[in-house]
Amino acid sequence: MSNSHKTSIKNWPKDDRPREKLFREGEHKLSNTELLAILLRSGVKGESAVSLARRILNKFGSFRNMSRTDLRDWKEFKGLGQAKIAQVKAAIEIGRRLGAEEVKEEKPKITSSKDVVRMLSFRLRDLKKEVFKVLLLDSRNRVIEIMEAEEGTVNQAYPIVREILKEALQRYAVSIICVHNHPSGDPAPSRQDKDFTTRLVKAAQTLDIRVLDHIIIGDNKYYSFADEGMI
Repeated sequence: MSNSHKTSIKNWPKDDRPREKLFREGEHKLSNTELLAILLRSGVKGESAVSLARRILNKFGSFRNMSRTDLRDWKEFKGLGQAKIAQVKAAIEIGRRLGAEEVKEEKPKITSSKDVVRMLSFRLRDLKKEVFKVLLLDSRNRVIEIMEAEEGTVNQAYPIVREILKEALQRYAVSIICVHNHPSGDPAPSRQDKDFTTRLVKAAQTLDIRVLDHIIIGDNKYYSFADEGMI
C-alpha cells in the first residue's frame, strides 16, 4: 500500500474526516486546517489534504495573509496545482463579499470614522490595487448604499466627482463618506488625495450634499480627514 493511499482522507476513520464532521457538527466547529482541507479536497503524493492544509497555514499564518499571495508564494507546495490555489483564493474572496453583503443588509448608522473602518477595512486592507468606495447616507446617517467606483479614481478626480454626486442625487443621499485603500499599507494622504477631497467637498456643497469624511485604509491603521480637521 502506497503512502499516498494511506494518507488519503477517504481512508481516515469517519469521525476524523473534515467533511463528515462539517455535516455532523456544523462548519463553525471545524478548525482552519479542516476548512482548508475541504477546499483542497485531496492532498499531494504522500501527504493528506489535512497535512497539506496544516503546512500551508503554518507558512502563511492566516487566511488573510493567504489572500495577499500570488503563485510564486505557493511554489514550495509541490504537486499543488493552480486550480486548487484558485479555489482557496476564491473562497477567501467569497468570505469578504459575504461580510460586505451583511453590512448592506443591516443598513447601519454611522456615528464615527471607526464605524466605517470596522465596516470596510476587512474588504480593503489587503488589496494590491487602489479601490474607492462611497457610503451614501440618509438624513439619519444610515447607509443607503455602498457605491464602488473604478480603480485608481483619485488620480482622475473630475470624472469620479461627477460619478459620486450623480449617484448620491439618484439615491436621495443627504451626505456621503469616501473610503479608499493604500496598497502600500501607509494611510497618510497624498497630495492627490487632498486635492480630490477639496474638489469633492466644493462640488457637493453646490448640490447641498455634505461630505462627512474621506477615510484612507492602510494595514491595521487608517487616516480620517474629518478626525484630522481636514474637512
